Amino acid sequence: MPVPDLFAEGLARGWKVHDGSRLDNDLTLEADVVVIGSGAGGGTTAEILSGAGYKVLLVEEGPLKTSSDFKLQEPEAYSSLYQEGVGRMSKDGAITILQGRAVGGTTLVNWTSSFRTPDATLEHWAREHGVKGHSPAEMAPWFARMEERLGVAPWIMPPNFNNDVIRLGCEKLGYHWKVIPRNVRGCWNLGYCGMGCPTNAKQSMLVTTIPATLDKGGELLFLARANRLLLDGDKVSGLECLAMDARCVAPTGRKVIVKARHYVLAGGGINSPAVLLRSKAPDPNGRVGQRTFLHVVNFSAAQFEQVVNPFYGAPQSIYSDHFQWDDGTAGRMSYKLEVPPLQPALATTLLGRFGIDNALRMEQLPHTNMILALMRDGFHPDSAVGSVSLRGDDTPVLDYRMTDYTWDGIRRAFHTMAEVQFAAGAKAVLPLHADAGYVKTPAEARALIDGLSLELYRTRLGSAHVMGGCAMGEDPKQSVCDSLGRHHQLENLSIHDGSLFPTSIGANPQLSVYGLTAQLASGLAERLGKA
Repeated sequence: MPVPDLFAEGLARGWKVHDGSRLDNDLTLEADVVVIGSGAGGGTTAEILSGAGYKVLLVEEGPLKTSSDFKLQEPEAYSSLYQEGVGRMSKDGAITILQGRAVGGTTLVNWTSSFRTPDATLEHWAREHGVKGHSPAEMAPWFARMEERLGVAPWIMPPNFNNDVIRLGCEKLGYHWKVIPRNVRGCWNLGYCGMGCPTNAKQSMLVTTIPATLDKGGELLFLARANRLLLDGDKVSGLECLAMDARCVAPTGRKVIVKARHYVLAGGGINSPAVLLRSKAPDPNGRVGQRTFLHVVNFSAAQFEQVVNPFYGAPQSIYSDHFQWDDGTAGRMSYKLEVPPLQPALATTLLGRFGIDNALRMEQLPHTNMILALMRDGFHPDSAVGSVSLRGDDTPVLDYRMTDYTWDGIRRAFHTMAEVQFAAGAKAVLPLHADAGYVKTPAEARALIDGLSLELYRTRLGSAHVMGGCAMGEDPKQSVCDSLGRHHQLENLSIHDGSLFPTSIGANPQLSVYGLTAQLASGLAERLGKA
């Protein structure tokens, strides 16, 4: 029996949506609140404000794709659902950055891991960055609210073997491990979450908050790039959007002007700063686009005698934080261990090499496990750090500068991942580095990793978590917004997304964005009612 397409059913009921690629003329729209971005921050904000009685317009640069469009084919999914057609990279091209670009944002294509912001992170923000109102006790009810709303719970199915490698290895070594909470309901355990969920089990914004907003009379504008805010003194007077072609590659020449009482920027850690930069928004202290963090990731592959089939089953279900806080928040670079799913196109890119060498590695894919390590960047002054700027065509790019401090974390993570893989029974381990081959013993792995020259392009690096760039805090000299997400200089502009984070968080960020923006949007709804 086919799965109903919930979004198609809503459109048939009369949801009001606008497809920028089909506009024959320029368009003007009006709303009480316009929300720029339809991911975790934008979707959550839109539902709360529309539920409070405000007319909300959601603006999304990417296309509208629904469950009936998700065919679990990598070439189709990556080119249509990801920023820059899955080609987004750091400015130097050394780090691949996976971010969603479709209605639902990254929530449409992420791997469903849902962690609360660690207490140590929230306490660090208050102590070191002047953030108020977001202590662990103050955030707990908001995390609980969004966990209930989005079905977040520890995954109840047995992990696939790709994930179970972490459990097996950590148990043998005496390291901490735990089951990952996932935002799913009735999950079929397919493993292709990164290509959009064809069963609507993933509780992304596409099937939760956006339908709720449209049911309340909200509107959706997609294939429209929020180009710039129109400014009038210390207020935003409008939003200029550029209509995009159906492939979301180039503007069509049509424009959409949106007029609203209040404007909420929720484009994420690269695109939100970009809108402010294109708008020439007030930035007296030069904070926009600064202190952008990635949880930069390195990888270790391993071959097992038994079948792993890393392309099937929940993509992420086991993690280890054993090395995440082992030296305090301000000590050495630390990291979280998880696994990536290995569908063929992603796997062949990660495993590297060319021609026969790559083919031989891919031949072993059914027997291959991979572990990744998320670096907790931003807590130490010597940490790697990024900044967002505009290219000549006004599109954004992130310049992410690695440091010796961060490379030290990368090297230790290579050691940890190899240790865990061998403890779990791996017959060979491969640190993903241009100068590395498979090694068959822990001693060989230690010698290999110690001898690797860790540098850009030779070390395989990636990220799916962009945070910061519009940091919150009470001191305008150090932040773009206050702790309520209100822009310091523009009175009717708020920012509700992961760009608010003063550092990375040390965990997959979607639940952090959900909880924080639920809190901020509820406060905004109350303030607008009193205005």
